[in-house]
Amino acid sequence: MRRDMALELKSICERCGQGIEPSDKAYICVYECTFCHACTLWMGFVCPNCGGELVRRPRPKGSEDEGAAKGPTRAETDQGVMSR
Repeated sequence: MRRDMALELKSICERCGQGIEPSDKAYICVYECTFCHACTLWMGFVCPNCGGELVRRPRPKGSEDEGAAKGPTRAETDQGVMSR
C-alpha cells in the first residue's frame, strides 16, 4: 500500500518574511519550517525552531533549475557555520 504525501510549499521565509516562489531556492527542516537562502546561510543550516538540519526544498517539476543540488555543498555548510 502506497500513501502519497506532499510538502506544503510555504511562500514566506519564517525568519525575514521575504516571499519565496515555488521555483526559488529555499530550505526546510523535517517539520517543514521554511527559510530563504540568505537566512539559511546566516543560521548555519540549522532550524531555529527545532534545532534540526535545514536542507534544500525540492522544486516542482518544470520549475527553473530543476536539476540543481538538493542541499548545501559541504563548503556552504562550513561557511554558514563559520559566519554565525
